[in-house]
Amino acid sequence: MQVILLEDINNLGYKDDIVTVKSGYGRNYLIPQKKAIIASEPAKKVLAENLRQRAHKVEKIKMNAQTLATQLEGISLIIGAKTSSTGTIFGSVNSIQIAEELAKKGFEIDRKIILLKDSVKEVGAYKATVKLHKDISIEIPFEVISE
Repeated sequence: MQVILLEDINNLGYKDDIVTVKSGYGRNYLIPQKKAIIASEPAKKVLAENLRQRAHKVEKIKMNAQTLATQLEGISLIIGAKTSSTGTIFGSVNSIQIAEELAKKGFEIDRKIILLKDSVKEVGAYKATVKLHKDISIEIPFEVISE
């Protein structure tokens, strides 16, 4: 089943992409949650016209994302966490703490676009990926220290 995505969905696609999904996933989750519509011929024509009209706006968004990526290039974060005597964190460090540290440095970034490969449960150095645009992502190094 082909659907047109109405918003970005991790590991599936970005807004306005036409993707093929299993029928149950499309009909029981994506369409009722208003995350996608069925990719019929009229819907594809409407999508093509909307993309043509929005082309300059999308280019501006991409340029803003590129500018933000260059500003974030030299950033490294230090995140304090409560730890045990062995260096294990009580709980874990997640995208919320990284977004808060970036906000302290003057960058308002939504926590949903910050991706961590593994859960951070020990003191040490790690990297987080920030997906600013579907073509632009940047890795931000951060270090977890004991408070």
